[in-house]
Amino acid sequence: MANIEQLYQHYLKHPVICTDTRSITEGCLFFALKGDNFDANQFAEKAIEAGAAFAIIDNADFDNGDRFILVDEVLNTLQELAKHHRKQLNIPVIGLTGSNGKTTTKELIRAVLAEHFHVFATKGNLNNHIGVPLSILSITNNIEIAVIEMGANHQKEIELLCTIAQPTHGLISNVGMAHLEGFGGFEGVKKGKAELYAYLSETNGYAFVNAANLDLTEMVSKAGVKNVVRYNIAEEQTVQGVLKHSDPLIKFEWSFNGNTHQAKANLTGTYNFENILAAISIGCFFKLSPQEINKGLADYFPTNNRSQLTKTENNTVICDFYNANPSSMAAAITNLNSLTSTKKVAILGDMFELGDESAAQHQRIIELALKNEIETLIFVGQHFYSAKDNSKAHFFATRNEAAEFIQTQDWKESLILLKGSRGMALEQLLPLL
Repeated sequence: MANIEQLYQHYLKHPVICTDTRSITEGCLFFALKGDNFDANQFAEKAIEAGAAFAIIDNADFDNGDRFILVDEVLNTLQELAKHHRKQLNIPVIGLTGSNGKTTTKELIRAVLAEHFHVFATKGNLNNHIGVPLSILSITNNIEIAVIEMGANHQKEIELLCTIAQPTHGLISNVGMAHLEGFGGFEGVKKGKAELYAYLSETNGYAFVNAANLDLTEMVSKAGVKNVVRYNIAEEQTVQGVLKHSDPLIKFEWSFNGNTHQAKANLTGTYNFENILAAISIGCFFKLSPQEINKGLADYFPTNNRSQLTKTENNTVICDFYNANPSSMAAAITNLNSLTSTKKVAILGDMFELGDESAAQHQRIIELALKNEIETLIFVGQHFYSAKDNSKAHFFATRNEAAEFIQTQDWKESLILLKGSRGMALEQLLPLL
């Protein structure tokens, strides 16, 4: 059995990690992970043939020579290798989690810090027990600061990811009604996310906290974090901001150390203003100039289907269909209502992982949407369909049924919100809009 130090020497010579034989690169290390429906040990030989330098396996039946490295358990080995690599990196690592907005916040932080530093930030959604170690192992010697996104849907997951990423600084964007089934309700969400604060408390790290969020201020105080950088509050040495315009794109002013600056961002949604202030606060902490911060914000254009404004041939679509939960859904509906348009349409898909709260939360979103001035409301999915009522809203059990209805509509110059959980795949409706 290989030990971590021996494996790390192989990694230093072959610093690219692959876990899928369809994406093998010449000279990489292939980690044969197992899942509920697959065992990559059986593809180790194929990985070597495709160009992998070594294959890390945990089933001796597939050990076929010197280029196969047998370990006790591949996933644990990947995580331990990432921990070992992290210990060699003498750089700030910002750990980021939250119920809503963490990916947008991560990209804003990256865009701001990149004006001054060589920055690594989590790619895509590599934010779980596999993605975080892969992210850490992607950090090269030229990187000066890293931003690591950490997702979770149950207790102790953030705690595990902190042991891998070992953040020196941390930010919880917010806590909301997300993954209620796994966390066991909203209080469980707070407890799970606060594991980041607990780690920073134990390691004497820094926590960036939106002081206007009472849940976060309570959580960071309870965790006993000594180094707290507060923002969004009227105090000296803190970042403060005022939203000036958000129809559809955000314009605002922010101040720090008594100086006020005008700025803008290529984002829609008043809810994104808090994410912007978080990025500014981190930029100020790491001593970027106001000019660098404003340029980073202005140069960021979302391309990840989160609060992304897209012009189609006939309409403007708010593409926010990467994921959804009751908190983010309510914010998106409220934002749509506040925007100026001759006609507004909301196409809302089911929200997943809500457990016993599912029926009540879907009903709450229906009621909220009906209270707003949105001309056409379309609810898609079994959960919404189960709450079908006699209102003027349209309910469809499947995305295909919704698509058939949408094709009968002649929407022109409309503002359309398209939002739902990832599993609803609402992006397939975009070509019809």
